[in-house]
Amino acid sequence: MRQFTTSLALPAVAAGIATLAGAAIAVGIITSPTTAAEPGAAGPAPVVAEQAMPGMSMPAGGSPTAASGQDAPVATNAVAIQNFAFSPAIVTVKAGTTITWTNRDQDSHTVTAMPGGPFHSPTLNTGQPYQYTFTTPGRFDYLCTIHPFMTATVVVTP
Repeated sequence: MRQFTTSLALPAVAAGIATLAGAAIAVGIITSPTTAAEPGAAGPAPVVAEQAMPGMSMPAGGSPTAASGQDAPVATNAVAIQNFAFSPAIVTVKAGTTITWTNRDQDSHTVTAMPGGPFHSPTLNTGQPYQYTFTTPGRFDYLCTIHPFMTATVVVTP
């Protein structure tokens, strides 16, 4: 009967893990808290890694709103769903207005009020529209339930 001897190379494994961790920190996957040089002084903002869905790239700037520069409300009743973003990201309409969302992406999306708001579209395939009439004033934040990083807002005025 043969005897086999197994040896463990723990130092090599530890070195490999340290190398991977160092590479992850260098590319911003892992962040560590920073400390200020003086009491009360603000340190640099921590790096936050965005997570993209497989097969999809994130817009520049990390969020659809930041990428498109759309932080001012737009008076319109049409919203395009394109490049994994709602455009415009903030819409202002008067009560009684019907808004139409149209999916211009190759991927499916939804238009869903949060939390538990008054509208929820079915899954919209390429070219499909969804309409909702806003009857009461207020702020209505919504998202795509398939891609929850896709968010936008409808502001309804009296």
